[in-house]
Amino acid sequence: MKEIAARGLLVAIVASVTAACCAILAAAPVADAQATKFEREVRARDLGVPLEGTPGPLDSITDVKGVEVGYRTLISGDGKLVVGKGPVRTGVTAVFPRGKNSVDPVFAGWFTENGNGEMTGTTWVEESGFLYGPVMITNTHSVGVVRDSVIAWQLQHGPGLPLEDWWSLPVVAETWDGYLNDINGFHVQAEDAAAAMRDAHSGPIAEGNVGGGTGMICFEFKGGTGTASRQLPEKLGGYTVGVLVQCNFGVRHLLRIAGTPVGYEITGHPVWGDDTGSIIVVVATDAPLLPSQMKRIAKRVTLGLGRLGSISGDGSGDIFIAFSTANPGAGLEQKKTVDLQMLPNSRMDALFEATVQATEEAVVNALVAAKTMTGADGHTVEALAHDRLREVLKKYNRLVEPK
Repeated sequence: MKEIAARGLLVAIVASVTAACCAILAAAPVADAQATKFEREVRARDLGVPLEGTPGPLDSITDVKGVEVGYRTLISGDGKLVVGKGPVRTGVTAVFPRGKNSVDPVFAGWFTENGNGEMTGTTWVEESGFLYGPVMITNTHSVGVVRDSVIAWQLQHGPGLPLEDWWSLPVVAETWDGYLNDINGFHVQAEDAAAAMRDAHSGPIAEGNVGGGTGMICFEFKGGTGTASRQLPEKLGGYTVGVLVQCNFGVRHLLRIAGTPVGYEITGHPVWGDDTGSIIVVVATDAPLLPSQMKRIAKRVTLGLGRLGSISGDGSGDIFIAFSTANPGAGLEQKKTVDLQMLPNSRMDALFEATVQATEEAVVNALVAAKTMTGADGHTVEALAHDRLREVLKKYNRLVEPK
């Protein structure tokens, strides 16, 4: 079936998506591509949260060499919800394993702890063991347009195989932002996904109310996008593990930070009272791991979330994907035998631990960076107050002096 997707059809798709992009530019909500220059937000470690493990230089998924992250943030309108007009509180996040200029796939594996959500393209990830292209994250009702935009992007920037029989099954994940955002207004357009991909860069990245995480809620505080990393010592290989989360999950009273019952101590304004949201987690590493090993890494994300108080409720879509930037070129070779490097399973424990630690911290970083937001119908979601968090940590003798 894929072989009939010839040049004429693919060119028509590109033309159609490009035309759609141009048509919406003038009417688009206020948008921010969240480029490389931004004011650094306060992070969990700055507040004295005691976190285990050694972070990379940036404490970010971009500590894994080659990984690039881009955002498109859409915020406009206030007041009563008018479907199709707003208020708009949403966006798109793009994660490129080898950077946006590479067509070299990476070994990958995925896992879902609770399947009330979506991550397209994972059937082929499971079957092939490779991730081709970026991981995109947006809101629940914008998965389709983002998926189509990725295909158009790949065509415009040069697929890795001959165009005549080329096809693409992009990985696009979602969480629901309908409490704050006009989710049924379909405000994310093809150009917004393209802008997130264009914005992808290495180095420091923003957190909180940005990209796909703009309108998200976590443990009934304002949630969003967060990241963290861990650097293994040289005796364990010196590998890096990086994590990026779009967190929109959890019930207030269950929240634990550094083992303290933050959700009981900071009651605030509840939102819904059951585990209604979802969380998408992307794990990157430079350790030489094969697809089955990457699935094992993805499974360990659940332990990091459990440390925070997640119960992976019935209404939560908890879906994770992990990839390795090692073994470059393995997915491009079509005819010859490929020599690979693989870390023995017996040496993976340190990577498991790093994944758990970085996942936990990435969510806390998202909570700390997020700002109070008012959206559709005047719904307001309060940010986690920094001073109150420090008070709770101090009460339970867990506060440390920031370095």
